[in-house]
Amino acid sequence: MRTFGVEEELLLVDERSGVPRAIAPAILRKAGEAPIRGFTLEAEMQQEMIEVISRPCTERDDLLHCMRDGRRTADALAREQGGRAIALAASPLSVRPHVTVKERYKAIEDGYAGMARATLECGFHVHTGIDSPDEGVAVLDRIRVWLPLFLALSANSAFREGEDTGYASFRFVVWHHWPTAGPNDVFGSVEAYRALERALVDTGAILDTGMLYFDARLSHRHDTVETRIADVCLTAEDGATLACLIRALVDHAADEWRRGVPPPDVPTPVIRLASWQAARHGVTDRLVDPTTGRPCAARDVIARMIDTVRPELRRNGDEDFVECGVADILRRGTGSDRLRAVHQETGSIDAVIAAAAAATIGESRG
Repeated sequence: MRTFGVEEELLLVDERSGVPRAIAPAILRKAGEAPIRGFTLEAEMQQEMIEVISRPCTERDDLLHCMRDGRRTADALAREQGGRAIALAASPLSVRPHVTVKERYKAIEDGYAGMARATLECGFHVHTGIDSPDEGVAVLDRIRVWLPLFLALSANSAFREGEDTGYASFRFVVWHHWPTAGPNDVFGSVEAYRALERALVDTGAILDTGMLYFDARLSHRHDTVETRIADVCLTAEDGATLACLIRALVDHAADEWRRGVPPPDVPTPVIRLASWQAARHGVTDRLVDPTTGRPCAARDVIARMIDTVRPELRRNGDEDFVECGVADILRRGTGSDRLRAVHQETGSIDAVIAAAAAATIGESRG
């Protein structure tokens, strides 16, 4: 089986007020005092967030164990600083973030000014192993049409500035202010992919290839395809469900490439609109069916994707886990849906943040 691993960006907030706090440096200093197994903690651009990175795994249960441990450790260390580490893709409360003291981040802040200082969004990145860059680009060309569905399934950023934005993923709206964010055309070859990388860096508008915030890209640090479109999921179980589904999609795409099946011929603007539709409604409305380009009930489009990769899910031993996980998301909603229900019940943003903190580490809200 292919290896896979995840990077989860968690929001750091004050334990009492729920306002984001710049405690990542203190957490990382404390984390460095004792060995951590199965995951690592790393700084992100803003000191009000932290990244939990799992080790590469082949077995689903191992990945889920790493994710649970990583979340609980980050939260325990945050509590020592009077905070919480919570899986929310955007802060429900206003804050002006503090940029991490690092030369690269300072350069991004200088170059992007207010946009960089205002960005505090938490994503969910899945790294799936590949055999070669050629296979990786072939995978990117074939999974691009399905990626909006992962945004819909992960949507977890409904609240911002103390209000309901009306979006399931408002992170999508904010994140796409970055000029390299979003889907790409079919590349066709590694040479074409590398040529685009060079052309974008050569503009001088971005520092390096690390600022290529594509929905999915080749990793420059690992032999992986990195999917980046999703919000950080409210629960580790939802995240593991998506990771298993993405791995199966990568398997399926690589197999099609080896058999000479061409990538779907879907214009990039259609994929961009499909992503917007997913960000607006999550799984509560229609999504764009990538096989037709037409709107269809979210449940039906997602079922079509699962059917497409069912042989790969079965081969990886993930079929039942993914079917149950997706059914659970469709039944009770995404993170945004669950937290909206809390807000409707209580009328309180504080209650929303408390419920998110509990769900992050697998506790019951009540």
